[in-house]
Amino acid sequence: MSDVAITVENLGKSYRIGAGPRHDTLRDAVAARLRRRRDRGSRTIDDRSPGGLSPSAQSSGSETFWALRDVSFEVKSGEVMGVIGRNGAGKSTLLKILSRITEPTTGQAVIRGRVGSLLEVGTGFHPELTGRENIYLNGAILGMHRSEIDRRFDEIVAFSEIERFLDTPVKRYSSGMYVRLAFAVAAHLDPEVLIVDEVLAVGDAAFQKKCLGKMGDVAGEGRTVLFVSHNMAAVQNLCGWCLLLREGVAVAQGNTAEVISQYMDDGRARAGRSLGSIAPRVSAGRLRLTTLDLLDGDGNDVSSFVCGDSVSLVMGFIAKGAISCSSAVFSLAFYDQFGRSLFLCRSDFTGRDYTHLPAHGSVACTVPKLPLPAGRYFVNLYCEVNGRVEYWVESARAIDVEQGDYYGSGRLPAPERGDLLVPHEWSEPISAPEDLAHA
Repeated sequence: MSDVAITVENLGKSYRIGAGPRHDTLRDAVAARLRRRRDRGSRTIDDRSPGGLSPSAQSSGSETFWALRDVSFEVKSGEVMGVIGRNGAGKSTLLKILSRITEPTTGQAVIRGRVGSLLEVGTGFHPELTGRENIYLNGAILGMHRSEIDRRFDEIVAFSEIERFLDTPVKRYSSGMYVRLAFAVAAHLDPEVLIVDEVLAVGDAAFQKKCLGKMGDVAGEGRTVLFVSHNMAAVQNLCGWCLLLREGVAVAQGNTAEVISQYMDDGRARAGRSLGSIAPRVSAGRLRLTTLDLLDGDGNDVSSFVCGDSVSLVMGFIAKGAISCSSAVFSLAFYDQFGRSLFLCRSDFTGRDYTHLPAHGSVACTVPKLPLPAGRYFVNLYCEVNGRVEYWVESARAIDVEQGDYYGSGRLPAPERGDLLVPHEWSEPISAPEDLAHA
């Protein structure tokens, strides 16, 4: 028997922008397929034409967008493969094809064995059914007998930590509860292939660590794991090798450390003042962040600082007219080159309440003493209006930090001694009574 669990050959997926509504239900998908069969003579796959569609299909006035193009790789049984790339790179599209949620436009993907997948909150469970009922439903979909599910049931409930809500319809679950149960089901119902997307970011840090440990256990049992994450530390620790996607194309695959290095080089190349070339993770439409300036203590726009320097981060924005609101919040999240969160600056943490935003403007956040040791860091930007995220940009700009005398003692702390530098003071030794000295 072949030891290859997944074979992907020249995989491509295209969408026709402006060609009508999406097919989000089974009924719509079946109707669309019947129409495609009826029109097969006029719409065919043709790799010689732009976009892979026949000239008659292209003349309809719609635009063809390729989410994936010519992606090929193999994953052996028991391997843990990471899939990384910026937002819009095609990661989720690839996993949806492998999970048989959507069909490829070109090429093929062959998976040997049962697939357990956790792609996004809201898929995989029936909202009207309870957690208990959904466990059995998912097991049945995977082709398991009730007796098999019964054997794993207690493990699933214990891992998910939602026993109190097991007989509550999942539509009443929070996103964190949903992910806990969904991952527990996907990981414990004995799939030969486990596919996990960035959805784990919804859970708390302790549960994320628990999930990563479980994925390692799954791989140790000879099963295969595909893992998509923006957390490069998790990818580095878990994955034996990695695939890097850029704009739907596989630009690198192989040793995890080398592929992550190339991914970070991509981030360095695009780091700059303007945010126009960066696809936002969220864009609700009312407000757009346009620029990020990094100013030193003299007001100069620079990208390199010495640890302990004063840094002002100025976010420019454009709104659709002046916005009056009960609360607007701007946030800056600092990450290291492995995607680990270091610290967060939010306007509401300091009591700054914005109730009016001009149509064009900027806000500034000053960190009076940059608490980062030498290294390269990245900044994510967020803006919320009335509790709703309006705009979210990842890796908006890189910050290089050089070693410096942060504590004013002439002694430089080594970067490996910690992720953050914290102001602190020590007292002089205080004499203790003689009887306490020998306690």
